[in-house]
Amino acid sequence: MNILQFNERYPDEASCIHYLKEQREREGVICKNCNSKDHYWLNSLNMFQCKHCKFRTGLKNGTIMENSKLPLRTWLLAMTLVSATKKGFSCLELQRQMGHSRYETVFRLYHKLREAMGKRDSQYKLEDMVEYDEAFVSKATKSSEKTKLKKGRGSQKQATVAVMAESSILEDLITGEKDKSCRYFKMVKIDNLKAKTAEKLIKGLIDKKAVLQTDESTTYANLEDCIDVHVSELSSTKEGKFNLKWAHIAISNLKRDLQKYHMVGTMTQTV
Repeated sequence: MNILQFNERYPDEASCIHYLKEQREREGVICKNCNSKDHYWLNSLNMFQCKHCKFRTGLKNGTIMENSKLPLRTWLLAMTLVSATKKGFSCLELQRQMGHSRYETVFRLYHKLREAMGKRDSQYKLEDMVEYDEAFVSKATKSSEKTKLKKGRGSQKQATVAVMAESSILEDLITGEKDKSCRYFKMVKIDNLKAKTAEKLIKGLIDKKAVLQTDESTTYANLEDCIDVHVSELSSTKEGKFNLKWAHIAISNLKRDLQKYHMVGTMTQTV
């Protein structure tokens, strides 16, 4: 859904309330007090009331929006903006697009959304063709500690992240040129680059029948028990860059977003 479609579908708070009410009725509202599923709708209060014990349940209760004073439309707009792009969306940009005055409020909202999206990710495995690579990203480190820490590969200033992208090859029937489309990503912070770490992730997050694409690191030398088909290429070659296209895009977006957060944090400390 783009921003124009959002404004047409949810022009005001009333339309957002109506939408969420329908969603909750479809899924079923369960009373916290007596576990009953039978409720009345109190139109004047925008709440459900249990038919048995009269306990009331708000539209936001039991969701990531619970205890939030922000309007429903603000939450739905944030969800639309965050999910509408594959290139990443910084918290500062989200604040600008929403026209919200307080960065801290948008920051908390954004991280609640990301936490919910992360829980959803754990409910499925990547399928078909899957790219797998690792990234080293800078961690927040106090200036007084930076000089004491190790530099280069394995630096304590960096965190290691495993990046997986479910992608499909597309071929232009006229020109014969090939490209790749991406469906889902998964990112997991890992402690090391050992083969056992990669094997555990692949078994847990990627369907065994998938075609796994990696570089030629020794980490991926023996994956026969984890995956049916494994294709490896040097990441510096044309084939390697093509095979890991979306994993590399995801890594670039991650580093850019973290850099933005670091810049915002530095600006906040300075002010």
